[in-house]
Amino acid sequence: MLRFTDEHEWLAREGDVATVGITTHAAEQLGDLVFIELPKVGARLVKGEAAAVVESVKAASDVYAPVSGEVTEVNEAAVADPALVGGDPQGAGWLYRLRLDDPSALDGLMDEAAYAAFPK
Repeated sequence: MLRFTDEHEWLAREGDVATVGITTHAAEQLGDLVFIELPKVGARLVKGEAAAVVESVKAASDVYAPVSGEVTEVNEAAVADPALVGGDPQGAGWLYRLRLDDPSALDGLMDEAAYAAFPK
C-alpha cells in the first residue's frame, strides 16, 4: 500500500522498512533530472527534514523525509542515471529505503485516493 505526503513523496511499506521516492506529479513538474544526491546508508532521518536532493534542468528540489528512521539502502542506479527517476518515479526510480522508527507514523500520511484528490 502506497502512502503520500503533501510534499509529493511516496512510501511503500514492507514490514518495518519503507521505500521512498518522489511522485509521478513531482517528476513531471521537475522535468529532465540531471543529478540526484541521496542520504548515506546508516543516516538517521527525521520526519520533515531534507533527506535527498533532485536536480533538473529547471530547478533543484529537496526531498523531505516523510517519516523518521534509519536509511538501510539507496538506489545507486538512480544516482548513476537520474533519468530513471523521471521515467519511473514510483517504481525503478525509488530513492532510498529506511527502517521505520514508528510504523504507525504512516497512518498520518495520505492514501492513494486522498493524494489523487490533493490539489497539485
